[in-house]
Amino acid sequence: MTAEQRSTTKKPAKQRQPGGMIILHEDKDLLVVVKPAGLLTVGSERDKSRTAHYLLNDYVRKGDPKSRHRVYVVHRLDQDTSGILIFAKSEAAKKTLQENWEATDKHYLAVVHGQLAEKAGKISSYLAENSAQRVYSTTDPAKGKLAHTEYKVLQEGRGLTLVDIHLLTGRKHQIRVHFAEMGHAVVGDKKYGNDAKFTKRLALHARTISFAHPYNGRPMSFDAGMPDDFSRLLGNKP
Repeated sequence: MTAEQRSTTKKPAKQRQPGGMIILHEDKDLLVVVKPAGLLTVGSERDKSRTAHYLLNDYVRKGDPKSRHRVYVVHRLDQDTSGILIFAKSEAAKKTLQENWEATDKHYLAVVHGQLAEKAGKISSYLAENSAQRVYSTTDPAKGKLAHTEYKVLQEGRGLTLVDIHLLTGRKHQIRVHFAEMGHAVVGDKKYGNDAKFTKRLALHARTISFAHPYNGRPMSFDAGMPDDFSRLLGNKP
């Protein structure tokens, strides 16, 4: 993150909104929110209304179902992952943000099992998905998409480790698979980790994001902080 980007980092007074979301920033082109764990980004066949997309559409329409205002999904977080999401308020803003997505800088926090032998590093593999919708690493480039995950250990405690993760690519379940295959599954990951005794939620959080504003190009940077339950997992005092 550049000095100019750091100067625009925003940690404003948090305003609670529908669905337990927190709006960090809003202007005529975009909405930046913090999604709680358990909330879908977009609708599924089983649940079309209990989603960040649906709730924010209702928010910008101010309860008027005839309103033409709406939000557009720029990217997604897994249902069990908390953290920062960007929504555009126009097709043009969405297109600009997505076209420049590779330049968007994203950091996650995760609490993982055990202590990592290497306190900083980079995990790279080709990720593929089987018929059971389970993602795994493969050595065959023809079967998978290349994924890169940088990490740095921040804290250790109670047999767990807090890591800062710099997401260099955005493949499905990338962080969860990379750490599970290292033998350090994300705490609370029922799909790749096989335990839920520490916490009812997945201990994965999209903490910071930095990008260029889709209209004026101004550097934008947001920090959602660390969830309180991550500190409790590591044995920190409240």
